[in-house]
Amino acid sequence: MIRLLIADDHPVVRDGLSSMFASAPGFEVLGEAADGAEVVRLAQRLAPDVILMDLRMPGMDGLSAITELARLGVGARVLVLTTYDTDSHVLPAIEAGATGYLLKDSPREELLRGARAAARGESVLSPSVAARLMNRVRTPAPQLLSGREMEVLELVAAGNTNREAAARLFITEATVKSHLLSIYAKLGVNDRAAAVTEAFHRGLLIPRI
Repeated sequence: MIRLLIADDHPVVRDGLSSMFASAPGFEVLGEAADGAEVVRLAQRLAPDVILMDLRMPGMDGLSAITELARLGVGARVLVLTTYDTDSHVLPAIEAGATGYLLKDSPREELLRGARAAARGESVLSPSVAARLMNRVRTPAPQLLSGREMEVLELVAAGNTNREAAARLFITEATVKSHLLSIYAKLGVNDRAAAVTEAFHRGLLIPRI
């Protein structure tokens, strides 16, 4: 029997998933959580085998919850179940310790297979997510810059000053300068203009039409 904990901030989604898994052979739904903090509390108390984790939740989000569960040494496998398959969601979740990543519109049988595979400790990826990861492996250049560095670079390319970029990103101007120095080093350039030019050349930035 695979013991499940379901985490999603939408009651209708939680009810649907609970009903689906409770009616499937070999599953037991131990509980439901509406935010990341509740997931962490219930996971420690109920010791589920698999946690179905949404990423976008109020308060502590799914990614923070995955990170906290790993820090606490909770042994449950985390299967991310979300509507988002972008790089900015997929990679951080997997790096934080998620066993798998499926989309909410996946067929019922795929969700059931995914939960069973996660319980066995196997990696589970929806086809679109697997394709994204393969593209990352095949074209590693975009990994040169972190997500925050890309945000800074995009703002610089759009003509923002350091102060304007800092205000838009809610960080200090000194932090922007630090990110720029890191960008220069990674791209092998010495100034803002060269960084933007090199980023376009490498395909990190796409010209606006």
